[in-house]
Amino acid sequence: MCAMRRGLVHVLAWSLATGAAVSLSWWGVHTVLAGTVYDPPLALPIPSGTSGASGASGTGEVGTAASATAPVSPSPFAPAPTAAPSTARPSKAATTPPPRRTATAKPPASTSGSVKSYGTDGGRAVFDLGPSSAELVNATPEAGWQMQVWKQPTWIRVTFTKDSREISVFCVWHDTAPRVEIDERAV
Repeated sequence: MCAMRRGLVHVLAWSLATGAAVSLSWWGVHTVLAGTVYDPPLALPIPSGTSGASGASGTGEVGTAASATAPVSPSPFAPAPTAAPSTARPSKAATTPPPRRTATAKPPASTSGSVKSYGTDGGRAVFDLGPSSAELVNATPEAGWQMQVWKQPTWIRVTFTKDSREISVFCVWHDTAPRVEIDERAV
């Protein structure tokens, strides 16, 4: 009987010690995880169409599928603009610059805010165009292209660069309704 009582005391002591260890471990893990906040992933609008659907030059305005969504706030997980393009310049004898092309798109004066996407060979820029200002909703470079963004009170510039090509999408609204211009040049 004494051996049985001693065995029960040992089992009870082991059970209490194990329960205390598990509880202490769970409390520690719970405390660490309770202080951690995970932001839910943000959905970005998917540009409609491809470069073939946006016209022969690839710089036309894309359909209005993006205008059906609300503007997306920038995500802290969104890719940051990539490094500045290389300062090395190819010799002029080795390359001939492509012809410079410029496209202009003006929204109607009565626009109260619409999201429009502008596709280029280097990437896509999406703007929310209002009656007297604009905001950059999203800019995404194509594979192999680098991107830079500049914002000022009356204009936004998104530039895509690759090798000796530079394509800039300008959105300007100084003393006028916002208008978007696309400029391509050899650098």
